[in-house]
Amino acid sequence: MIALSLAEIADITGGRPHDIPDPSVQVTGPVVYDSREVGPGSLFAAFVGERVDGHDYAERALAAGAAGVLATRPVGVPAIVVPDVVAALGALARAVVARLGTDVVALTGSAGKTSTKDLIAQVLQHHAPTVWTPGNLNNEIGLPITTLRVTEDTRHLVLEMGARGIGHIRYLTGLTPPRIGLVLNVGTAHIGEFGGREQIAQAKGELVEALPAEAEGGVAVLNADDLLVRAMAARTKARTVLFGEADDAEIRATEVRMTDKGQPSFTLHTPTGCSDVTLRLYGEHHVSNALAAAAVAHVLGMSVEEIATALSGAGTLSRWRMEVTERADGVTIVNDAYNANPESMRAALRALAAMGGGGRANGGRTWAVLGPMAELGDDALAEHDAVGRLVVRLNVSKLVAVGGREASWLQLGAYNEGSWGEESVLVSDAQAAVDLLRSELRPGDVVLVKASRSAGLERVAQALLEGTVEGEVTGR
Repeated sequence: MIALSLAEIADITGGRPHDIPDPSVQVTGPVVYDSREVGPGSLFAAFVGERVDGHDYAERALAAGAAGVLATRPVGVPAIVVPDVVAALGALARAVVARLGTDVVALTGSAGKTSTKDLIAQVLQHHAPTVWTPGNLNNEIGLPITTLRVTEDTRHLVLEMGARGIGHIRYLTGLTPPRIGLVLNVGTAHIGEFGGREQIAQAKGELVEALPAEAEGGVAVLNADDLLVRAMAARTKARTVLFGEADDAEIRATEVRMTDKGQPSFTLHTPTGCSDVTLRLYGEHHVSNALAAAAVAHVLGMSVEEIATALSGAGTLSRWRMEVTERADGVTIVNDAYNANPESMRAALRALAAMGGGGRANGGRTWAVLGPMAELGDDALAEHDAVGRLVVRLNVSKLVAVGGREASWLQLGAYNEGSWGEESVLVSDAQAAVDLLRSELRPGDVVLVKASRSAGLERVAQALLEGTVEGEVTGR
């Protein structure tokens, strides 16, 4: 964080200094809300959670080196008392961005946000100092916390923005106004909360509505292959840059192919030339993510050669997103268990099929260990059924459906598509899945583990990789 005194922070947030003997003391470290992450010069934000009240940890934070606390009540140590800590962080983030003039790149979409954000961050780092959203801290708390990690040297700030309703992205763009806005896609994630894809498009499009006009440097980067995203060009005064495989996309891919390992390779075209790219990531769906990252990098002045080199060297920064690990015995575990929606399920299954293409010839099999997809509302049965059918159509060797009602729909879809006998199985929980896999896996097999975050199926992948003893993996 840029150095700010406690007095300056109080002024920016409209807070009241309390128990501060020296208001000139400066906050030079990051803003944190976990007292275990406090370091010298940090500002500790005290939130009241469902189980823990951060105010109770204020003294511990000061002992660990914090310069002060942002709180809603006096805590017996130097603090800035505000009515609302979230709103105060937002005000602080706005002030810091305005002071530095950092280029803010914001992105949203129904699927692929975190993977694309990680790609953009890695590419832009080749260009200039860059700060980006860690993991998927893309809400009203995570966004200002990320923003406040910038320093005087930061050129680019890359922010992932999530939404669970109309107005959410509008609020986030008000905290840190972006100059460049990227919309990846409009899918069915959280459709149960939004009510339909048109409502999702309305919410995601708030990002491009918030951009400055073209004359002021605003740029909307839109997916040319998604009609609902392409239509957002009419909702912004910013310049529009299209990416995708469509012929009219300024940033596009041709000659898309998959390596023997299931990694995408393609020729990247930009208005300044073309260059070959081979990604380290797995699955053809990452081509679109890479094109989105390339479009942002192009807008910010990187050459096509620089972009291609950076993309080809980029890896996975966030946990449990197509993490591929080969065990010593030749079994490959693909941990994609952080979250799931119909679009990401289909993409992961196609990646699994591609990764297993060569393995089956040598006796290896592909395993899809799938759990429920949450927040699909009235579409839940149809979407789970469709995923089960896709498993069969892609010739995935084995389906292990984990859980209750939704898992039974997955298996039913596979059964109705022609998966009989031992090709698909329904198990009750994560431990049952681990037990089954331990007894069945053999060298050359590839195992995909995927479900919505609430299912906790990352424990299956971890157990298979770490040799977790029986009983340590439990169902939820």
